[in-house]
Formats: sequence, C-alpha cells, structure tokens
Amino acid sequence: MAVSAPFSFLKNRKHNLDRMTLGDLVYSFFTYYAVVAYITVGVISLALAVKWFENPLRMLLAMLAASVVFPFGWYLVHKHILHSRFLYKSPLTASTWKRIHFDHHQDPHDLRVLFGALANVLPTVAGVIAPIGYLIGGKAGAAAALGWAMVITCFYEFCHCIQHLNYTPKSRFLKDIKRLHLSHHFHNEQGNYGITNYFWDRLFGTLYEKSGDRPKSPTVFNLGYTAEEAQRYPWVDRLSGGTRGDGHPRRFWDNAGTPGSTPQAPAEPVTRQEG
Repeated sequence: MAVSAPFSFLKNRKHNLDRMTLGDLVYSFFTYYAVVAYITVGVISLALAVKWFENPLRMLLAMLAASVVFPFGWYLVHKHILHSRFLYKSPLTASTWKRIHFDHHQDPHDLRVLFGALANVLPTVAGVIAPIGYLIGGKAGAAAALGWAMVITCFYEFCHCIQHLNYTPKSRFLKDIKRLHLSHHFHNEQGNYGITNYFWDRLFGTLYEKSGDRPKSPTVFNLGYTAEEAQRYPWVDRLSGGTRGDGHPRRFWDNAGTPGSTPQAPAEPVTRQEG
C-alpha cells in the first residue's frame, strides 16, 4: 500500500492495516489529525507545567496518578460503555456508538475507525485527568498530568495500531499485548479489555491468556447488535448501509458496502516479520 498523504484520513479512503508496512503506519500515524492534536496539547501542557513549576514531588505524583487513572478509566469505559448495549438503542447515541466502537469490531484492521474520535477522547481525558492533577499539585500538577496523559494516549493509540498491523513485533511486550488484543477481536470480546495494560483485566477476572480458555463468542464482530436487534433498533443498521456483519469482519465481504452481499470465510489473522 502506498504511503498516505498527510491528513489523508480526512478523505473517504480506507486504510487496511493488514496491507500496510510499519513505515506506512508510522507516517500515517504522525500525520493523523487527532495524533497531531494530542501532541500539540501535550507539548503545551508540559510547557505550562514547567512555567508554573513549584514542587517537583507533587508534579511527579500528578503524572503518576495519570499513569494509574488512564488505564483504569480505559478499562471501565471499554467494558461498561463501549461494550454495553444501551447506546445503539437510542437514535441520539447510535451514531456515536457506531463510530467509536461498533465499526472497529466490524472491521478491526480499518485504520480510519481504529483511532478514538478526537471529540470524545480529548474532552474525556482532560476532564478526568486535569482535575486530579490539580488536586495534587495545583495548576502545575494539572498541566503535568494532562501533558503526560497525552503522551500515554499517543502510546496507547500507536500500540493499538501495531496490534492490528500485519507485522510481528520483536518486543516480547508488544507480542504479548498483540496476542491478547487480537483474541478480544477475533475470539471473544467479553474479556481482554486493556490495550497496553492488562492489570485491571487480571484483577477483575476478565483476562484470558489463550483462546481455549473461553468459548468462541458469536457476537465478537457485532457486539450483540444482531439481526434481531437491528430490527428493533434500526439506526446503526441504517447508518451501516445494510452491511452489518455477524460472523466475519466486514472486510471479508464481497462487494463491501453492498447490501445483501455474501461473506467469504476469513483467513486467520496473519502477521509478517519485519527487520
């Protein structure tokens, strides 16, 4: 796949991670508008933290708090909101749920819907992390916590891309989190909710190390939004153009985007080794 032009995500073009190289991903990642926004907010916040610097211990504690709260918050949001079924039942929230998670499970390797929506991610992270930082270290603590949270966000997003890229990492850490995350997408979505941190999965009993530890889920691609649910709550189905898939990722459908198309049997996710 050719390397995408800067900010080409703003165009209606598909970016399949199973056809991209690591170099393609790095270029596309750092030219994606949300990542540019996270980096910008992070740099400004950390610069303000330095300007308002007072107590190094409080600043470090604020950043440490961000490191703990971020993965815990992600776990809660992922498990109890993104994988809940109340959002698609209202016309007011159906489009949001479709964009922020349903489309990602329908086609896990489509880079356009892999990233969290900027309008959802940035206010949520800032609204949770900055006040905690302020309570610990005043305005310098708030700025430091928010700046560090932006670093964590970029790290999360990049690791998430690597997890879906047709590439075998050399790092043991990346290999392990890739295996766990792909199980979440291709075997059973009711577990392995973390991205880079599976401590909370382990603590709350939602971690499974091997696919054989849990049965194959019939809703791993549709998150419970079955044909029956689509009849009762049609808004996501309408927005999907009738291509909502149950047994296969959307990219395996013939004539993707054409209602009534027949899915092909998918191959198992494969990865390639790059030096």
